[in-house]
Amino acid sequence: MTPDYPQPWISTLNDKDVEKMLKTIGVKSVEELFADIPETYRMKLEDWLRLDIGFGRPLSEVELKRLMDEKLSKNAVLRTPPFMGGGVYPHYVPPVVKYIISRGEFLTAYTPYQAEISQGLMQAIFEYQSLMAELLEMDVVNASMYDWGSALAEAVLMVSRVNKGRSKFLIPKNVNPFHKRVVEAYTRPHGIKLVEVEYDRTTGEVDLEDVKNKLDGETAGVYVQYPNFFGVIESGVKEVFELAHERGALAVAGVYPVSLGLLKPPGELGADIAVGEGQSLGLGMNYGGPHLGIFAVRYDMRLIRQMPGRLIGLTTTRDGSERAFSMVLQTREQHIRREKATSNICTNEALMAIAAAVFMSLLGGKGLRRLAEINYYNAHYAQMKLSEIGLNTRVFKSDFFNEFPISFNGVGVRYKEVHEGLLAKRIHGGLYIGDYYPELGETALFAITEAHSRDDIDLLAGALSEILRGGKGVP
Repeated sequence: MTPDYPQPWISTLNDKDVEKMLKTIGVKSVEELFADIPETYRMKLEDWLRLDIGFGRPLSEVELKRLMDEKLSKNAVLRTPPFMGGGVYPHYVPPVVKYIISRGEFLTAYTPYQAEISQGLMQAIFEYQSLMAELLEMDVVNASMYDWGSALAEAVLMVSRVNKGRSKFLIPKNVNPFHKRVVEAYTRPHGIKLVEVEYDRTTGEVDLEDVKNKLDGETAGVYVQYPNFFGVIESGVKEVFELAHERGALAVAGVYPVSLGLLKPPGELGADIAVGEGQSLGLGMNYGGPHLGIFAVRYDMRLIRQMPGRLIGLTTTRDGSERAFSMVLQTREQHIRREKATSNICTNEALMAIAAAVFMSLLGGKGLRRLAEINYYNAHYAQMKLSEIGLNTRVFKSDFFNEFPISFNGVGVRYKEVHEGLLAKRIHGGLYIGDYYPELGETALFAITEAHSRDDIDLLAGALSEILRGGKGVP
């Protein structure tokens, strides 16, 4: 028997193996196996044969290294850390973080199924949960989710399970649009109605009147992100959550953990559930991943029992002579509860959680506050500096944390050209958000962190000034 198409990436695959696998599955051919996929989306044999894959032979290690060095040499080296934010930020990662998570005891992204065997790993995860709970002022933290988007999506599903019979979930327009797309993908099969709440065009904050108008007996939960996608520090979070509770809805907070060095934690503001992104806590940008989805709840067994993720607890040995760590709850996993599982995410990114725990332990409370202050003041210096060259850096009249939108409307050049001009000068500009917020026109979101020096910000201002004047000089 011949496979229906060649397998250039699976060199050991043979006809006998294919026949055995198909027989076990109960189908006659590979074509029948994939019959549920529309034909227009399937590659035909001639398409496979046309694929330009590999070099026709295995490469030696020396050849492979030379090839990779050649490709890597084409990468541009930026003169400053990137100014693009929107959910992923260039924070400094102390070398000790990478050193510790590179140790053999930790260098796995997975908790063993026989978890109690790995007491050291479980203790590290317990420390992460404890530190994160203190930072958020929430009672129970899981370990853990993929990223902020998946954590938010799981929170929405969880809210619908806890508030059975309610089908609406309010999500403001000023939240991260990438997270919102993940939520839409997760919730669509469950019949959950996502209702968008407007934002105030003057302040950039959630429109409280619109929240009041859209909250009703069908609302299962309400989400607020702070700082929001625009970097604006939401001043009405507590009021939104109080409105939600009055209607019997659950309050979900989305947080940027570094900002909690200055801002009130979600637990203090009345959140039932808190989600966020741990990327800023010692993980690096990692080319967009892996990252760390934060997920926490207040102490309510209705919530705890419905949490996706694993919970590690501290106990003692049977004779009480020594402390011990144990997996105390794991309701999510499909290998435990099959179709009744609360989530089908199959890993907990434990390595990323341990990195965050190491980072938080290094900084402590005072260090985190100082880090937040540097981010805050650097961003405000950049806002002032860029306004001096004639840019509208106050799209919204509210305070912001470490990123803010800049309007390029009316400057005589589209932001795409500005961005390309910055790249030519080896500076990575902000994130164009006009596609997500057409009402803002030619607007880009710029992020500043402790990784940016004043010289970096001054360099950005000079480059933007030159581009806007029509200069084409490349240093």
